[in-house]
Amino acid sequence: MGRNLQVKYEGFNFAGSIKFRVARAMIDAAEKEKAIGPDTVLVESSSGNLGVALSVIAASRHIPFVCVTDPRCNALAAKLMRALGTDVRVVHDADPQSGYLQARLDVVAALCAEDERYLWLNQYSNPANWISHYETTAPDIAAHSPGLDVVFVGVGTGGTAMGCVRYFREHGHSVRVVGIDAVGSVTFGTPAGRRLLPGIGASTRLPLVEPGLLDGVVHVAETDALAMCRALARRGFLLGGSAGSVLAGAMEWLRLNDPGNRLKSVAVAADLGERYLETVYDDLWVTAHFGPEALEPCLIAPEPSVRVGGGPEEIR
Repeated sequence: MGRNLQVKYEGFNFAGSIKFRVARAMIDAAEKEKAIGPDTVLVESSSGNLGVALSVIAASRHIPFVCVTDPRCNALAAKLMRALGTDVRVVHDADPQSGYLQARLDVVAALCAEDERYLWLNQYSNPANWISHYETTAPDIAAHSPGLDVVFVGVGTGGTAMGCVRYFREHGHSVRVVGIDAVGSVTFGTPAGRRLLPGIGASTRLPLVEPGLLDGVVHVAETDALAMCRALARRGFLLGGSAGSVLAGAMEWLRLNDPGNRLKSVAVAADLGERYLETVYDDLWVTAHFGPEALEPCLIAPEPSVRVGGGPEEIR
């Protein structure tokens, strides 16, 4: 059955992802508060996209930047950051209880403690994160999708989801906002597990996420995200791993909650797929980490057909 599901492609932002909105908002806020001086060195923990976005803006404003990441960061994202002059530091040893995220945060904290020039923007609790989506992402969705019923958003730091849900609630919309999380993420109290795809989920509870504000949560296995990405690629759409999770979760939620196909919905795709050519779209990588069965056609929903038009793209 076809679905009236539009996809908002954030990969066309400058710096290649939705994180450009967040990066600009956090740096603008820091400058407005006069927290950035002539000797300031920005530092942030990132699995890839925010690091690239911050690298672009920091370079354009002549501000040194250190990005603390981990082995799940896509190789291309790390190369992009280094090309832009960023000091990329990779944490190889995960925290025994809280995974790579906590290990990255420990490094950031140590840097700030050792040298007062370092300024941690802190995407995980910085209100500029969700405000950027309240002021830009959600209004964009509302303007281009009149009569909208549901928005599906991947939950990493929670900025996109919280900004969207607050916007729609405060502006009198009846739009439901459904969060998409990864199996193995602890964000919504589910057990921790192995996660290899960056950009969605977390290994520790994050302060921006308020689960009670969302109208539902769907947990998506990474094998399902891979299957969705690869099915869409065969229709001409190369999307990032988190986008595959969001679309897989959206199709599952709609299958359960919209049997009559009456709802109009939008899924937010954080980035495009070029940065995932050596992972999501590489048969050897997929087989090595998920087994040969992960290469089988998408079984989540009927294989999607995607139409490219002048307006928002639609999965039907």
